[in-house]
Amino acid sequence: MTLPVSPADVAAARTLLDGAVLRTPTLPAPRLSAITGAHVYVKYENLQVTASFKERGALVKLSSLSPQERAAGVVAMSAGNHAQAVAYHAARLGIRATIVMPKHTPIVKVAATEAHGARVVLHGESVGDASEEADRIAQREHLVWVHPYDDAHVIAGQGSIAAEMLEDAPDLDALLVPVGGGGLISGMAVAARDRRPDIEIVGVETRLYPSMWNALHQQSLPCEGATLAEGIAVKQAGALTRELVSALVSDVVLVDEPTIERAVNLFLTQQKTLAEGAGAAGLAALLADPDRYRGRKVGLVVSGGNIDPRIVASIMMRELEREERIVSFRFSMLDRPGELGIISTLLGDLGANILEVEHKRHFLDVHAKGARLDVTVETRDRAHADEVHRALIENGMDVTRIDWHAGN
Repeated sequence: MTLPVSPADVAAARTLLDGAVLRTPTLPAPRLSAITGAHVYVKYENLQVTASFKERGALVKLSSLSPQERAAGVVAMSAGNHAQAVAYHAARLGIRATIVMPKHTPIVKVAATEAHGARVVLHGESVGDASEEADRIAQREHLVWVHPYDDAHVIAGQGSIAAEMLEDAPDLDALLVPVGGGGLISGMAVAARDRRPDIEIVGVETRLYPSMWNALHQQSLPCEGATLAEGIAVKQAGALTRELVSALVSDVVLVDEPTIERAVNLFLTQQKTLAEGAGAAGLAALLADPDRYRGRKVGLVVSGGNIDPRIVASIMMRELEREERIVSFRFSMLDRPGELGIISTLLGDLGANILEVEHKRHFLDVHAKGARLDVTVETRDRAHADEVHRALIENGMDVTRIDWHAGN
């Protein structure tokens, strides 16, 4: 069977990319290995200039253009990484670039794309709307369309990632690869199967956007919702990529949002590297099904690191709450001098660091002579939180644990 992208195409792409994009490292991750039970290796594509693997495919596509096409310019649609990659390398090659982005694209992403010299057009409420506008601009201005994933040159460029990984870690048993439209996993599968026909290649999608899973299983699960992994929030997989994934990929799995959050947090706290939601999808799959990979050598791709710092801060706090390293207690107490001091002294003696105090009197469920006190504290771990709770009760406190996840 002849596929639309071959190992020779990937090899040719590598020649084009040599010296123009960073050959990112593939390194063992002992801390992640200890957590998951697998022997984990990580490919750090977040170290590229635009912090994403998208540079590879974009540059290969731009390099394929004829002199006439270069003179005309290119148009691309993206709300993030592809936009910056096309803008950056188009500027390097002296090609005029137009990038169409949805109206509500974060200003920081628009500014980053414009900083590389591209003309940014904001249009529509969704990437679908933006894609239609990009197609109209391409027709009207005779520009070359640079598709984010469903293009043979783009796919070949992304395949260079697997080639590099298997040069650095040739005995990997499995690759866990984020999947949106499918360009990354398609290219990686072409390169990986050429070197290691027996390697397991697993695509990972967010459960909210199972576009490739739907295509492979002839299903129609909904593709909608707010996801941390917006880089792979694609409603329709590509035609070329579906063909390649069907032929070469072992499996496609779905992961939920809390697991993606945990993966982002682990990359930051354990590997000291910033991964966006899509970039952490491979680790999320490993966390979700550790028995499948236990004892095996697994390669992960941090496909991008473009994530809002405010989101990172929120994720870290949420993970501390999930691990019960930040817990909240609700005290029912008499409203008289000294009560707050008694509670704070006791918490200090127990080694709990007070982060926030909310003192409430004017509620109908509080006694007229009483008060309700919500105290948020930092603990060492779940066991310490349980120890603090028991000690408070043993000291005569009327106290309950607040479960914010239950909506209390």
